[in-house]
Amino acid sequence: MIPSRPPSRRIAAVCAAAALALALSACGSSDSGATVKGAKLVKSGQITTCTHLPYAPFQSEKDGEVVGFDVSMIDLVAKDLGVKQVVVDKSFETIKTGADLNAGVCDVAAAGMTITEERKAHLEFSAPYFDATQALVARKGVKAATIEEITEQKLKFGSQSSTTGEDFARKHGADPQSFESSDAELNGLRTGQVDIIVQDYPVAQNWLKNPATAAKFEIVGNLDTGEQYGFAVRKGGDPKLLAMIDQAIGDAKSDGTYKKLYEQWIGPMPKGADAP
Repeated sequence: MIPSRPPSRRIAAVCAAAALALALSACGSSDSGATVKGAKLVKSGQITTCTHLPYAPFQSEKDGEVVGFDVSMIDLVAKDLGVKQVVVDKSFETIKTGADLNAGVCDVAAAGMTITEERKAHLEFSAPYFDATQALVARKGVKAATIEEITEQKLKFGSQSSTTGEDFARKHGADPQSFESSDAELNGLRTGQVDIIVQDYPVAQNWLKNPATAAKFEIVGNLDTGEQYGFAVRKGGDPKLLAMIDQAIGDAKSDGTYKKLYEQWIGPMPKGADAP
């Protein structure tokens, strides 16, 4: 018969195991996030932003760096927090449903995203930071200024998947071909897969800054859908971070920074667009 281990040694072993577990936990704590000025960040030293590339002028890659209007706006929040911004490219579907935020992939979603009641069920939105409309872009010679005219003429119609432009088109009786990204949608127009597409007006306007694109295509209609963009955080997740985002938007509109960034990335700012 083997004698049992003395109690003191058993307790010592348990304590040693607990100490080891605690030490390992401490070693991994640098990657477990941090609280900065009351805001909870998924990674220490940075605010992580989920977006869907490309979506110029709001976010796109240039010389290996993600830049754009949205990026510059969240940089203001990063500055207030004393951290850097790191941008992660994700599917727009997992952004708008809150899946990426819920999984701890990022702290904030900034993706030229329209605030809708459906999305509010999954996300906590900031104050609106941009008033948006939809544009119809077509190859020159196509005359269709409304969704109804597109369907009447039986034109080949395209949209970007999971967007409010696509939703708007379908609600008005159209059945557009769905493209994964804005670049894929524009390429569909260029290659003749479609005759006309719907896209956020600033994005379409940015496309036409390219002389080769402007030589063949034009905006033939502007649809006022009453949309506003918002940044988003996890539903019920971080009211302090949301408050800091709202504060950054308000301050930028008050001190002239918003106007400067708008004109840098988008173009001449409409009257009243910077109203707090």
